Amino acid sequence: MATLSRLIGGFVRQHSRAYALSAIMLAGVATLTIWVPRKVGAMIDGLASHTLGGSELLREISYLLLIGAGIYFLRVGWRQILYGAAYQLGVSLRTRLYTRLTLQGPAFYQQQRTGDLMALATNDIDAIEMAAGEAMLAGFDGALTLAMVLGVMLLGVDWRLACIALLPFPLMAWSFWFISGHIHTAATETLKHFSALNDHVQETLSGVRTLRALGLEQRSAQHFATLAQHASDASLRAQVWEAAYEPAVGLTLTAAGGLTLGLGGYLVWQQQLTIGALTSFTMYLGQLIWPMFAAGWVLSLIERGRAAWQRLQPMLDAPLVIDDHGTLAQVASGALALQHVNYHYPQQTAAALADVTLTLAAGQTLGLVGPTGSGKSTLLRVLLRQLTPQSGSVVWAGQPLASYQLQALRAAISWVPQESFLFSASIAENIALARPDATSAEIEQAARLADIHDDILRFPQGYATPVGEKGITLSGGQRQRVAIARALLADNDLLLLDDALSAVDTGTETRILQHLEQLRQQRKGRSAIIASHRLSAVVNADLIVVLHAGRICETGSHEQLLAADGWYASQWRYQQLEASLDAS
Repeated sequence: MATLSRLIGGFVRQHSRAYALSAIMLAGVATLTIWVPRKVGAMIDGLASHTLGGSELLREISYLLLIGAGIYFLRVGWRQILYGAAYQLGVSLRTRLYTRLTLQGPAFYQQQRTGDLMALATNDIDAIEMAAGEAMLAGFDGALTLAMVLGVMLLGVDWRLACIALLPFPLMAWSFWFISGHIHTAATETLKHFSALNDHVQETLSGVRTLRALGLEQRSAQHFATLAQHASDASLRAQVWEAAYEPAVGLTLTAAGGLTLGLGGYLVWQQQLTIGALTSFTMYLGQLIWPMFAAGWVLSLIERGRAAWQRLQPMLDAPLVIDDHGTLAQVASGALALQHVNYHYPQQTAAALADVTLTLAAGQTLGLVGPTGSGKSTLLRVLLRQLTPQSGSVVWAGQPLASYQLQALRAAISWVPQESFLFSASIAENIALARPDATSAEIEQAARLADIHDDILRFPQGYATPVGEKGITLSGGQRQRVAIARALLADNDLLLLDDALSAVDTGTETRILQHLEQLRQQRKGRSAIIASHRLSAVVNADLIVVLHAGRICETGSHEQLLAADGWYASQWRYQQLEASLDAS
């Protein structure tokens, strides 16, 4: 609660002008509102004493209509001003959450669910936004109206009626405290169940083709129905407890009204109170309905906002997996050296990389091969600083990787991962992702180098063809080649291919590798690291490293490794035999 109060308090101070203007307008609404019963009471006494004529009555009624119009416009005005400011808190929190998520590394996302993160950015922030907007001003409006109405009732009408009318209010305060605790619990459950539902929908839609292939549509629909029912039940429980505010307010005001009429009728009978004054007091008592409902509404919004903030705050405060304290804003071309690098994943005993030492000169190509799980992808992620080794050092151009700013380091590297990701845009936009200002000719040249140009021209819309979500309209090989074209267009100092040719045939692979070699000859100082299960992808590499269980077990050129007759030579003979059988 304290951290949420500091968050909202800081936001209110930042937008103090909008909140102050809204508060002034609300004060005007409260003043006009409490003036109405006084006018009505005076009119009734005037009519009862025959001192209020027809023209005066019309004038008083006109005043009441003007007051009503003024209250209407003031209420519309404060809502527009307030929500214009309060919505900025939602924008600020969503931007802050998005920025934080983009800086997190893979280890963070291994522990989080995408649907839950999406729910935080929507439902949870909406609840906090309401606490900063509706709750703040409703609370101010209710408190101000309550204070002014009670003041008029005590000092302006009759203090005896006011005292007896307030007798049931402590019971209502206790009811509000009891109800608010249950609302907080119910709101927390509601947000959790909504997150689970959101996560299931996101996961199902992402893997809808797999579900259809396995015939799991009915099972998935049943699971969705179960999650939807749980979310509905949790939301219903929260609504039931919120609805409990109304009976508490109704019973309190009914009891207060009964006590008021009893004592007020006696005072009128004893001629110690006029009928107009009793009418005014009764109307003031009716005006206490809004402050009481406002209190319940505010407590409900605050509890929902508090539950949402308890879920959101850990994400905003989650430490970054990779520290970005580098000072160098540009990476110079130079050799890449790893010295005794060790890395093991959390909750795993075996090392993913063990005492890895190698050097890649500027302009050279390194081939990384080895069985599945040997550490090839882990090594590339260390170079990208997605992972930080527990020991050892990685130096590029004479500087430790940690000395470079993360943005500068990754801007100097073109990376094509195992699973190529395409955004829901056109083919041209996906290729030009790293260089939005690239010309059509440059985009087409990159596509030719990736051997995807002819495939693109066969689409009805050519380069303007939408690829669909995650590139669903393209084949696996086409997605890989679009991703390679994107990396080549970036034209960075270091190119990392993480098994990026696995979905293309050997002929296409050969053409792409020839193009990469031509680029390397044209642009001196550009290095490349190719990790692949297919040894034909690294035949022309200057240096080939064989990894096994995270350790370097063989190094050398293609010819040297064949002569060594180790794992590489054995695997080469097997793959060549397999290729010849496929060709036949």
